[in-house]
Amino acid sequence: MDAVITYVDGSDPTWQREYSEAVGGEVLAKRYRDWGTLKYLLRGIERHIPSVENVFLLVSGESQVPAWVDKERVRVALHKDIIPARFLPTFNSTTIEMFIHRIPGLGEKFLYFNDDMFPVMDCSEEDFFVGDKSAIGFSHHLFAGGKYKKRVRNSDHQARKALGMRPGLTFVRPQHTCSPMFRSDNCKLYAFSEDTIFKVVSRLRTTENFNQYLYLDYLYYQGRTTKGKISNKHLSPAVYSPESIAASIEDPKTKLICINDVHMGDEEFERYREVILAAFERHFPERSRFELQPCR
Repeated sequence: MDAVITYVDGSDPTWQREYSEAVGGEVLAKRYRDWGTLKYLLRGIERHIPSVENVFLLVSGESQVPAWVDKERVRVALHKDIIPARFLPTFNSTTIEMFIHRIPGLGEKFLYFNDDMFPVMDCSEEDFFVGDKSAIGFSHHLFAGGKYKKRVRNSDHQARKALGMRPGLTFVRPQHTCSPMFRSDNCKLYAFSEDTIFKVVSRLRTTENFNQYLYLDYLYYQGRTTKGKISNKHLSPAVYSPESIAASIEDPKTKLICINDVHMGDEEFERYREVILAAFERHFPERSRFELQPCR
């Protein structure tokens, strides 16, 4: 299986200029700032998910690729490689997610990672795929309050429509983790939904968007998902102290952890960042094959 990582560094001057020209206004820090943790995601994949064959880093442009990334080992894909030109530039992860399966050379089975999800314990391929099924849990919801849940409901309804089903009173939501996907199924759903997708994609998030759950819901309603959940834990700085997050990195109780950004001031952000990076460095002290090695 392969892995796809979407990544953005909001401090990149080229990216900032594109954002200013296309959107204007202030950049939302919690959505675009870089914590410096990408290398530890790559180290986690190498050490804890050895069944991953190829890693694809999906970015808006070459200026987004960190200087330490070994491009001989990481397969860099650009937005322009997969997203129609009329929708670019985009700063909306849900728009990017509609086109991930179009990455040239991507394998049939792949894990989609946001750059805030980290493997911290050993995982087998069966943790993510069981035969022709995606191993991921789902929850059921009745009310779609808030922008996020409206996008989740939109995705549910479109997946049902593609399978000839009517929208239900409830909608499903996959667990928040890395997403085990089948490229061929994504292609089938995309072919059916292309016109609809093109009508709702946008440069910034709106309540009309779909998100990546569209593709997972499509598997769910076909009976192509298992009932088990991937072992993971969500560690939000809004709830957890930097020390408790560090403890979960160094002495993990779940196979994956997610450290999601929240609104916080620069001083608090730097405090969290320093403690978290130090914990990751202790847990992953060795460079991965995805990093340029120092000259001897």
